Amino acid sequence: MAVVLITAAARIFKASERRDIEETAPLGNVPEFHFTTQEGKTLTRADLLGKVWVVDFFFTRCPGPCPVMTSRMAEVSRALNKTKDVRLVSVSIDPTHDTPEVLAQYASRLNADPSRWIFLTGPQKEIEDFTQRGMLQVLAKDPNNVPTHSTRFLVIDREGRIRKSRNLDEPELVQKLFMDIGGLLREPISGTASPK
Repeated sequence: MAVVLITAAARIFKASERRDIEETAPLGNVPEFHFTTQEGKTLTRADLLGKVWVVDFFFTRCPGPCPVMTSRMAEVSRALNKTKDVRLVSVSIDPTHDTPEVLAQYASRLNADPSRWIFLTGPQKEIEDFTQRGMLQVLAKDPNNVPTHSTRFLVIDREGRIRKSRNLDEPELVQKLFMDIGGLLREPISGTASPK
């Protein structure tokens, strides 16, 4: 009888173990970039190697999904505020308006720590190429010339590879992002992805 109980308990324990993010082929590689942060500093792909990061695309005057996307990023930021190897990156797709000063004000309203949640701007053509060709995201203008964009959150591993894509309307989005981030943090660090 004791053997049966021990065996059953072992099966229940095994079934309840946390499993890492399933190993999937990368969706792509983050291309080289040189953009400007809300602090007016240059940020490059190399600066983020060794970090797990979540990137989204938004603009500060967005009348659509951006406020909800930003609130999801804020939830992730609050929960991971002590995790040193994670960064959040929000890329403005309206860089003509979203200057570093505008982004700094926006980030300030969100209490975003600029060392952890980075808002980026840059030349329009470079932002468009990065978004569409590099990160494989939709970007267009509506009939009123208002930008329209992807509502996806991309999870990037320490080697600069796009590992997961999550849509804003997914149930339990923030919890899924936590699981994705946690799984990537548990992966061994390669020599090309040394933390900065």
